[in-house]
Amino acid sequence: MPQFTDINNIREDLEAREFDILSDIATKARNSAGRKTKEEESPIRTCFQRDRDRILHSKAFRRLKHKTQVFLSPFDDHFRTRLTHTLEVSQIARTLSRSLNLNEDLTEAISLGHDLGHTPFGHCGEGVLDELVQGGFHHNIQSVRVVEVLENLNLCRETIDGILTHTWGYTPKTPEAQVVQLADKIAYINHDIEDSIRAGIIAESDLPKDCIDYFSSNQSKRLNKMIMEVISNSIGKDKISMSEEGWHYTTKLREWMFQNVYVDSPAKLEEKKASRVIRELYFHYCEMLKPVCEESRIERVVTDYISGMTDRYAVEKYKENFIPIGIHCGTREDYLFKLANVIE
Repeated sequence: MPQFTDINNIREDLEAREFDILSDIATKARNSAGRKTKEEESPIRTCFQRDRDRILHSKAFRRLKHKTQVFLSPFDDHFRTRLTHTLEVSQIARTLSRSLNLNEDLTEAISLGHDLGHTPFGHCGEGVLDELVQGGFHHNIQSVRVVEVLENLNLCRETIDGILTHTWGYTPKTPEAQVVQLADKIAYINHDIEDSIRAGIIAESDLPKDCIDYFSSNQSKRLNKMIMEVISNSIGKDKISMSEEGWHYTTKLREWMFQNVYVDSPAKLEEKKASRVIRELYFHYCEMLKPVCEESRIERVVTDYISGMTDRYAVEKYKENFIPIGIHCGTREDYLFKLANVIE
């Protein structure tokens, strides 16, 4: 196997290897549209590898570990959080990209960054901000704002496009972004089913029979079947997609989850409280900023602040601002020192 011989040429060798190995439709690092602010290239990493590393080391990425996926602030460590969801999306997307000879580095960067702008309390928090903010609030757009403005990661345009277009209603510009768009749906449908079974909200036998017959009731087999449906239907094609039949049953499962888990289920009993936390904090911070901030900027600043919070930080800030506490007289160590000065 060829070895790298000059540390200053490793990136160039990696870029050349992409042309030798990857599909014709794959996005090549050397052909990237670049960054908003031009930078000197790394000698050992391609531009998409650098994007992945920047996202991985960002503060917004670390905060995902304490943000809700479906179940609010679960005490059971086995329930997914926004971070574990992101890692599962990344793994599925990388498997798809590797199988289809696409750019795995770009795919991973998009996957790791796709939910950086998500609010505390999951889509419940997103819904509240969407009602309050002029023009609405969408976590994919906020994710782009996180990497472009709030943390200024100066990512490649292809990575930013993939982050923006990971939700339905958007058309990705690269096959790697198409992969992430599918991987996101495959990941959350499957892991939300598993978490809901763990929580006792549904049972495997409750799932639509035709979907079970097609995919299997077994979590691993169902996940593998969906991934294989994408690979077998996309090899040699310009568009990455699941087979028509596979997508039919995937969509049916998703709709069933909305009817039985995502809306008005025991998993959502605490959402009214969570909504109140977001709403009250929003108005409180808007009032707080009036004396010190231009009115035109207040909404933007407060939205950035609240959307970046973890579940527990939002709860703590709510307690701090709205829950009365008694006067706390901290004990001092004066008597200790008095004794030290008196007793021989």
